[in-house]
Amino acid sequence: KPRCVVEKIEAAYYNVNANIHRGVHFLSQQATEAHEAARETVRAFLNAPSSAEIIFTRGTTEAINLVASSYARACMQPGDEVIVTAMEHHSNIVPWQLQGMRLRVIPIDEHGTLDLEALPGLFTDRTRLVAVTHMSNVLGTVN
Repeated sequence: KPRCVVEKIEAAYYNVNANIHRGVHFLSQQATEAHEAARETVRAFLNAPSSAEIIFTRGTTEAINLVASSYARACMQPGDEVIVTAMEHHSNIVPWQLQGMRLRVIPIDEHGTLDLEALPGLFTDRTRLVAVTHMSNVLGTVN
């Protein structure tokens, strides 16, 4: 992780380590304010309408499972399609399969980079979501 992230996490553990939105004491209020400020920063970066739309998870696996179990159940039907890459971690494959989605796969070339020319041909009337890795944990490729 970037040094600034590690330093911020360390400072939080040492100085404001308290449950957010759960206490009326000083540390809890400080932690809540820091959490809400972070949500607002992310909201502004993404240009989201409301910070209420921003959630934090413990990691990518949890986040993908959350989307697969909420969005897919509400907005997708078994047999709908999700476009992924050939370099995906299982955490971006299994949750969609468990929801009955059909995976369409963007291939990678001999250098481990995405064959983006193949992407338009993967879209069909059943495509509902594109879920691709930014950086492969296996290949180190940045997409």
